[in-house]
Amino acid sequence: MAESDILSQDEIDRLLSTLTAGPDSASSQASADLSVAFDVVPSIEDISVDEDKKGYKLYNFRRPDKFSKDHLRALQDIHKEFCRQLSLVLGAYLRLHIEIDVISVDQLTYDEFARSMPSPVTIGVIELNPLPGQVLVGLSHEITSCIVDRMLGGIGSSEAKSRELTDIEEALVKRVFLKLIKTLEESWRNIYPVQSSIIGMDSTYALIQIAGPGEIVALITLEIQIGGKYSGLLSICFPYPVLETVLSQLSSQHIFQTKGIIQAPEDKENILFKLNNTKVNMNVVLGNTEISVNELLDLKDGDVLMLDSFVSDNLIVNVNNLPKFLARPGTKKNKVAISIVDELESMDNLLK
Repeated sequence: MAESDILSQDEIDRLLSTLTAGPDSASSQASADLSVAFDVVPSIEDISVDEDKKGYKLYNFRRPDKFSKDHLRALQDIHKEFCRQLSLVLGAYLRLHIEIDVISVDQLTYDEFARSMPSPVTIGVIELNPLPGQVLVGLSHEITSCIVDRMLGGIGSSEAKSRELTDIEEALVKRVFLKLIKTLEESWRNIYPVQSSIIGMDSTYALIQIAGPGEIVALITLEIQIGGKYSGLLSICFPYPVLETVLSQLSSQHIFQTKGIIQAPEDKENILFKLNNTKVNMNVVLGNTEISVNELLDLKDGDVLMLDSFVSDNLIVNVNNLPKFLARPGTKKNKVAISIVDELESMDNLLK
């Protein structure tokens, strides 16, 4: 007999106590010993009943959650900015009032996503380099038919019956998709600079396989309203491998810290160049006075008005109707001029 098979004195005493307690007690004690010895795992029913007591959490291995709530919230914030910019771009391009809003951000399997989408639908397969993989952008028939009608000279009405686009209509919609993905590229700029490109277009998700059926995807659904009459959906599908490398930057805190920061130095130089050449209104206030309406109506050539300022006082220089500088009057090359003497930070400077 091996040494490990020899019972210790404590085990012998435990067996004797169960025999003296009776058969029912012995069977229950033996079951408890087996549970301890073999680490019996409780069933799913037991876990669900005692979930609050023991802190267990059910986890579906067939459909794991790869995107946290913070990731989904960050995607929503990014595409809210995308909606704002796209509504301006399409509104100017189509000369129609367009409103775009984010209505949902979800994670689901690629198979569930493909089966839930309507058909036919205009789908653009795009790449966001250097992110790996491909992204799907789907535009519902209500919106594409409205856009095509407007681009062909119509008022922008939508067709009631769904149908696939002709080759000419698809070429027109592709122009809109180019503007759409460029706007998407700008929305992602502060998070992760990407370069977008269209690699193909289709009318059904059944023929497109950019991910496995069980792969988790992030689905952003937008609602587009054109002219206050027609509305449809715009869906953007990000497979998990596409966003896996940037998940650390997909947080609301990171977006808040980087929002409004210009990352490219050439962009800052371009903005400063345009601001430097911007014209502003400037005027000089010689003084003020108060007169009645009758005195105003009786004014004629040669009348003199008494101002509330003296010849030795500094003049206020307004820039875009806001007091900005103090100046002294004079002439230069036989023209009236002023000489800036100080910057007016507050009206207290006038008392100096």
